[in-house]
Amino acid sequence: MNIYIYLSHFPHNAKNINDGLSKAVHGLASGLVKSGVMVVVLCESFPNEDTSFISPTGYEIKSFANHIQTRPSFNLSPGLKQYIRTQMDGDSLVILNGIMHGRVCAMSRSLKKNKIPYIIAPHDPYNPAFFSKKFILKYSFWHLLEKRILGQALGIQILDSRHAQWLKKLKIKTPILTTPNGFSPQDVFPETSLKWGENETTKLFFLGRMDTDNKGLDLLLDAFSQITVQENIHLTFQGPDAGDKQSLQAQAKKLFIENKVSFLEPDFNKSSSAIIKEYDIFCIPSRFEGFSLAALEAMLAGRVLLVSEIAGIAPHVEKCGCGVIVTPGVSSIKSGLIELLKCRSEWQEMGLKGREYALNHLHWDKIATVALDNYKKLLT
Repeated sequence: MNIYIYLSHFPHNAKNINDGLSKAVHGLASGLVKSGVMVVVLCESFPNEDTSFISPTGYEIKSFANHIQTRPSFNLSPGLKQYIRTQMDGDSLVILNGIMHGRVCAMSRSLKKNKIPYIIAPHDPYNPAFFSKKFILKYSFWHLLEKRILGQALGIQILDSRHAQWLKKLKIKTPILTTPNGFSPQDVFPETSLKWGENETTKLFFLGRMDTDNKGLDLLLDAFSQITVQENIHLTFQGPDAGDKQSLQAQAKKLFIENKVSFLEPDFNKSSSAIIKEYDIFCIPSRFEGFSLAALEAMLAGRVLLVSEIAGIAPHVEKCGCGVIVTPGVSSIKSGLIELLKCRSEWQEMGLKGREYALNHLHWDKIATVALDNYKKLLT
């Protein structure tokens, strides 16, 4: 079996992998190679020429020039179309990464035309919160395109088994396989480098896109503002602005907590784990969330977590007891923060439980082995 993994953008030399989707693809591809499979990551570049590169972990990266930069685009690179026609066969399996993505639609059409089986990996759940923003656009996309793409797929790869319920409610009958996100060796720091409870001011942290509708950051700000009088705490947001940074800053000012909240630009010179381990409590208050690699990296850094029940990592956090699970609402988030602040003396024990659980259960090599078995079953 030859496995091809498609996403629209990927670092052409497997260096400077910073965004969650690219990290997930890199981890899965690396793990599959260790399982003895040939893996090629397919992506498109603008407007460079076609390139090919072997990653340090052994998978091949093929980047195809695509001069069409309009968004959303349903146009594939001519080189990629030719590659599908000439290089893939019945022994190929393609994993398409993306949810309601124009080029994923185009890829599915091309693969269907050439009788190449594919799996869809949406990375987000199709729950009501996902559809709430840009409802008309997403609802139209779903009925005109996405539903058919999922229906024609060999399988749908989800990050959390609970996400299957939304597909069933949407009457999707395609086989479902659960493949959580994992970690790579470079995400792990020695335990001796980790510290707990030494900050005079308790430092809360969010790392990711500043996207209010998705990440629930407005809820976190409201909840945080209600406990700042009683507690010596500071909240930091760090990550790329998805359009909501200014409104979050305005919200902090309106709540009179602007001196207790910081907004930082992404730091691509440090690993996420290196950044996270300097804080005390890691927060994921999302309204909808696939998994959250940043939360996994927080577990590896021995941090305690406040995690929305929606997030795919929530069952893992609950199982090992390294944090509190909340509903995406102000009252629940406030209660969760208070609970974590009260158990400061237990942070190290909780953090080490989370770290041990992640090391034992969420390594990409283990995840890829299970995923490969599932792929083989689908093809038989």
